[in-house]
Amino acid sequence: MAKPVCAVVGMGPGNGAAFARRFAADGHVVALLARSPEPSRELAAALPDARAWECDVGDAASVARTFDDIRTTLGDPEVVIYNAGSGVFGSFDDVTAADFEASWRINALGGFLVAKQVVPAMQLAGRGNLVFVGATASRRGAARTAAFAPAKAAQRSLAESLAKHLGPAGIHVSLIVIDGVVDLPRTRKRLPEKPDAFFVNPDDVAATAAFLVGQPRSAWTFELEARPFGETW
Repeated sequence: MAKPVCAVVGMGPGNGAAFARRFAADGHVVALLARSPEPSRELAAALPDARAWECDVGDAASVARTFDDIRTTLGDPEVVIYNAGSGVFGSFDDVTAADFEASWRINALGGFLVAKQVVPAMQLAGRGNLVFVGATASRRGAARTAAFAPAKAAQRSLAESLAKHLGPAGIHVSLIVIDGVVDLPRTRKRLPEKPDAFFVNPDDVAATAAFLVGQPRSAWTFELEARPFGETW
């Protein structure tokens, strides 16, 4: 039997790489999508049955080309982890209209474009998983998230709409709300005084995604929060 295909959209040294490692270990063929292909290619070379693609999620043509190639090369994805989520941080005075639009394109439009590519096959199969990686910014607009929070809020609303529409067709759409600082080389450098327990561990986030994907249909979760035990909330 052919291995199921998992597409990880939005690769990086933290959560993206952890998702790829976890789903490869769980027996998936993994497609790694990123704007900058080199780190993804290095990781793909280290994983069994993994391939890397360069993709701009804010560009409809780029997303269409990429998923056409994934379908031809690997098959239809049964699991999609939408981890593309960068954005410019700053107050209303600091950010530009271009910053605002770019954040929306990556977080919201990209999720819509990817869903358009993978949902039809999932509907035909009567199964599938879409996992969005969100943030607490989707629920509140802090002073320095004038561009980021609206984009994450749009992403959350899109995911909720998809969950309600696609659930009856057997497609599980879920959202992981990250509340904390992800453990990355750049965050460790920025916060050298913080202990290990302060950070969100990417491997633990990947385990959370695997839990969501493996949930039985009688007890699906839509929204799940992931935060370090000491995080103030």
